[in-house]
Amino acid sequence: MTVLVVGEALVDVVQRDDRRDVHAGGSPFNVAVGLARLGVDVELAAQIGDDDHGRLLAAALEQAGVERSTDVLPAAETSRAVATLDDDGAATYDFAITWDPASLPDPSRFEAIHVGSLGTFVEPGASSVADLVLTADALGVPVSFDPNVRPTVSSDAAAWGAAFARFAPHARFVKLSDEDAAVLHPGVAASDLAARLASDGALVAITRGSGGSVLAHRDRVVVVEAPVVDVADTIGAGDSFMAAALAWLATYDWPSPDELDLSELHDLGDYATRAAAITVSRPGADPPHLEEL
Repeated sequence: MTVLVVGEALVDVVQRDDRRDVHAGGSPFNVAVGLARLGVDVELAAQIGDDDHGRLLAAALEQAGVERSTDVLPAAETSRAVATLDDDGAATYDFAITWDPASLPDPSRFEAIHVGSLGTFVEPGASSVADLVLTADALGVPVSFDPNVRPTVSSDAAAWGAAFARFAPHARFVKLSDEDAAVLHPGVAASDLAARLASDGALVAITRGSGGSVLAHRDRVVVVEAPVVDVADTIGAGDSFMAAALAWLATYDWPSPDELDLSELHDLGDYATRAAAITVSRPGADPPHLEEL
């Protein structure tokens, strides 16, 4: 199985007191690397500049074994995010993003497609991604979607809601964080929201940091506890959860959620939650390898 991942690749400039560290990042980039480390063949469609930051990203993709799409033209300058950490290691971001792919790969070449984050929000690229997702859905190619809401890019909750409504109906697997849920559906408990979003047939996961995760499909809802770990920072945790969940589904050839019983749903959530826990235990977006899980 080969998975196409579409969206931003950027450098995370991590500010810790008087230190600045530069890491390869971007939510779709992290998902692609996470999938490759877990043994899934993956191609990344992202705009990467021909500059020092772009070469850092290209080297990280090559090391992980991620194929770079040749359908996407390079950016004039590699996108970046400045991440500032609080005392608990939680990160807030400021972004400088370029997302204007002239073309994207043919979705019929892939067994599954993952989209999300700024790649489904920042125009003009988001419209190109929407066209790809509509085509994939019509072809029966399963799509996963993670909105990865970033209020520092836009504080307009209605705009994020519109982006979510544009993509979620065409996704078989939708993953949100509790922060995403607070913007998109304020005041709704995670279990209630997961059940509501899953009622039309999608597999839904909501991550809650140290509170674990909630997974749902139709009338089935499971709560998965998170392991207790010492947190270095939270960068890339949700992306590691997403990658591990997709890798777990890939081993089952992307079954219909109807085929997953409660025990399997819990196993999926546990696998993905443990991947996220490993990531937060070390600095930066550093998803686990297969042997670590």
